[in-house]
Amino acid sequence: MTETVIDLLRHGEPQGGSRYRGHAIDDPLSEKGWLQMARGVGDFRGWDRIISSPLCRCSDFARSLADKLSVELDIDERFREIGFGAWEGRTKAQLRQERSDEFRAFYADPVNNTPEQAEPVSEFHQRIVAAMDTIYRRYAGQSVLIVAHAGVIRAALVHALGAPVDCMYRFNVRNGGVSRIIRSKDQTSIDRVNGRL
Repeated sequence: MTETVIDLLRHGEPQGGSRYRGHAIDDPLSEKGWLQMARGVGDFRGWDRIISSPLCRCSDFARSLADKLSVELDIDERFREIGFGAWEGRTKAQLRQERSDEFRAFYADPVNNTPEQAEPVSEFHQRIVAAMDTIYRRYAGQSVLIVAHAGVIRAALVHALGAPVDCMYRFNVRNGGVSRIIRSKDQTSIDRVNGRL
């Protein structure tokens, strides 16, 4: 069996700048965001398929790239970002001021300290694991680009490592950064995090 190569591209900066956007808020990409994603993929042309989150900050670029490269595009609902509940639309600075105990508790132990009304981290992780396992099975031996969110990429990387779910937020996933997972018959490895192609 040949290698399966999965590239994971995080969306660029949305309009309105940095703030918590789960799947309840979907601001479109800013001009800077489009440039970040274009820099991330560079001139690479080697994908057999592109798969995207349904949220426009991912799917708009994915659709444009798929058209440009004449590659099939699938929109997969499972790759939408984790729902942040009461944190949606807030900045880190606002949360540190308004919900400081909750904010600290989440990053110390995200599995057991879900923000108010948010999607539980363990359930989100299971959703991404199921989606990634489908990709590995369906596109074995191919090269696939997944255009998604920081949380999705963190969950995919943790799954690839076989690491505990509570390690998820130890990854810093940058706007427009590309992470690569390579899967062979014998092992799954991470080739890069936050790189460019």
